[in-house]
Amino acid sequence: MIRLNDVAISRGGQPILRTVSATLEPGLVHAVIGPNGAGKTTLLRALFGELPLSAGAIELGGHRMGPGRPTSAFRKAWRDTLAYMPQDNSADLAMTVLEVVVLGRLGRLQFHVDDETLEAAMARLEATGIAHLANRAIGSLSGGQRQMAMFAQVLMRDPLAMLLDEPVSALDLKHQITLLDVVRDETRAKHRVTVVVLHDLNLACRYADNLLIVAGGTLRASGPARSLVTADLIGSVYGVAVEVLHDSVGSPVVQPLGRPVTSAARMNQMAAE
Repeated sequence: MIRLNDVAISRGGQPILRTVSATLEPGLVHAVIGPNGAGKTTLLRALFGELPLSAGAIELGGHRMGPGRPTSAFRKAWRDTLAYMPQDNSADLAMTVLEVVVLGRLGRLQFHVDDETLEAAMARLEATGIAHLANRAIGSLSGGQRQMAMFAQVLMRDPLAMLLDEPVSALDLKHQITLLDVVRDETRAKHRVTVVVLHDLNLACRYADNLLIVAGGTLRASGPARSLVTADLIGSVYGVAVEVLHDSVGSPVVQPLGRPVTSAARMNQMAAE
């Protein structure tokens, strides 16, 4: 379980997030959504111990991280149970895909990589549908293929919590579904805490058990998509007019209608008429 208690984060003296409180239960996929610049990536980096808190606290297992920059020893202990996949997955390493995935067990590796580790790495590549790329140089892959490889590395860590920042941004529809299916299955089967930043609202509604809507530096709302997502809420958060439909399994589907008509624009339109 991860608890955020009145968390505040500033960068360069400017507040990015303030008074964010939430409980992230294990076995559930928690999707962070919100407009550009809302602080979604900042929140994930803080959860990973990469950004110091300016106020509040984060609790993870038996550890508690408060304001200020933690020591390197504390940060190592904190991260031992986490796997973080950042947005930037560029990789100019002279390594194969299989070798990159094996690095997911860096803390447990010895000079000789045993058969069990190689088999585990291949199993992760199979799960993500890129086993055929195992011997390709990581730098030769497309952005989407690298994204799948880095996700396979996350799985290789066998973490208690997964922090995934826009893991499907470079993927086509088929591979978005493949990756998010694995995310959901792994989260439930291993009883992990999974926090994933998504821009696609419909994917977030379909795959997340819990939504965290971040906007204006605060947590605007949280809860299951079916009870949370309304046209009014999404319209106010993103500044666009939308309608919310429902698919065959009852998940909300957000359909954009266009930019809202401001009162000034409406008055000009009426004057022209």
